[in-house]
Amino acid sequence: MTPEEQQRLTAVGPGTPMGEVYRRYWLPVLASSELPSGAARAVRVLGEDLIAYRTTAAALGLVSERCPHRGTSLRMGIVDSEGISCPYHGWKFDGTGQCLAMPAEADSARLAPHVRTPAYAIAELGGLVFAYLGPAPAPLLPHYDLYVWDNVLRDIGRAVLPCNWLQIMENSVDPTHTEWLHGHHLAAMRAPGEVDKTAAYARHQVRIGFERFRYGITKRRVLEGGSEQDEDWKIGHPLIFPNMLRVGTHCQHRFQIRVPVDDTHTLHWWYSVYRPAPARRAPQQPLVPVYEVPWRDAQGNFIVDYVDGGDMMVWVSQGAIADRTRETLVSSDRGLLLLRQMYLEALEQVRAGGDPLGVIRDPEENRLIEFAQEHDKFGDGRRFLEQALALSHVRYSPIREQIRALLELD
Repeated sequence: MTPEEQQRLTAVGPGTPMGEVYRRYWLPVLASSELPSGAARAVRVLGEDLIAYRTTAAALGLVSERCPHRGTSLRMGIVDSEGISCPYHGWKFDGTGQCLAMPAEADSARLAPHVRTPAYAIAELGGLVFAYLGPAPAPLLPHYDLYVWDNVLRDIGRAVLPCNWLQIMENSVDPTHTEWLHGHHLAAMRAPGEVDKTAAYARHQVRIGFERFRYGITKRRVLEGGSEQDEDWKIGHPLIFPNMLRVGTHCQHRFQIRVPVDDTHTLHWWYSVYRPAPARRAPQQPLVPVYEVPWRDAQGNFIVDYVDGGDMMVWVSQGAIADRTRETLVSSDRGLLLLRQMYLEALEQVRAGGDPLGVIRDPEENRLIEFAQEHDKFGDGRRFLEQALALSHVRYSPIREQIRALLELD
């Protein structure tokens, strides 16, 4: 890969080829619990600094951070039933970016209609707040299964990582790292008595496969001692284009969502859904909790004694933008090459004025989009579930004990 080719794939700011691709998708920027009535929150996405707010009448808005009057940040603005007012001079903007008032101007009623600030589409689903920064008409906000299932328990982990989004996504089509990074390396980083907890991850993968489908790539693997009749190959699990991975077991399901903040930072979400046995009822959740997932300790060292910590270590240690001009690719990297090819195809689709892969405009298609995923992961779904809760980001969840009780793991 040349430096020019790498730049084309990694840059996401306004006007960049990949930035234009990402502006065709809805991207989660906040948890709903972070945006109560009357609140405003600063968000940075695709290299743009924005302010999300919720009016006292419950309407959402997403506008440029800078007031078009004197450039003051709106992050400390006053939110009322109509919109957000700049803290400097009180200029008020609604969710379309239209100026509604200029309090210091006697002729405000005549002048305000001529002033606008950039504004974008914003919506929420399943405890997340999504932004759409692309051209109108906006596609439908996807009703993916995990966002809309009922009788489930949800929680949301989050980390802002100082690296480009692409090296995180490429990890999602590199299944062979599992046995080494999450098996052998993780075991070496943990206490000797806890090594057996990583045994499932360490199983050798004798075959891997990748298959395109409507929304991305289905990933498959055959583990040593297994066959193509095992769920790990027969069903597999999906990468949802352009920036999501779906993983889990029969009662624990997770989206890993990678949102480009800018070229050198990524907002990583772990959106988890726990489904109890049919006879059990999940507790009501007025709000889905959100929590930070740490990747460095107080001394600045990587935290590598759990699965997600190992992932974050390898992503960040590749550098702010991994130098692909120096890489040495081998046969087990073919999933990575497929994903890069799909990104290049998306660039051309957008350049030609079309929708890239997975964009949804048909309401019937969008009623409920369910993804196939192996339940009996690594040949022992129950044991894998125990390991996933003990060795993943879930150890930081504020509702970890509720999760265990719901899934009858106590």
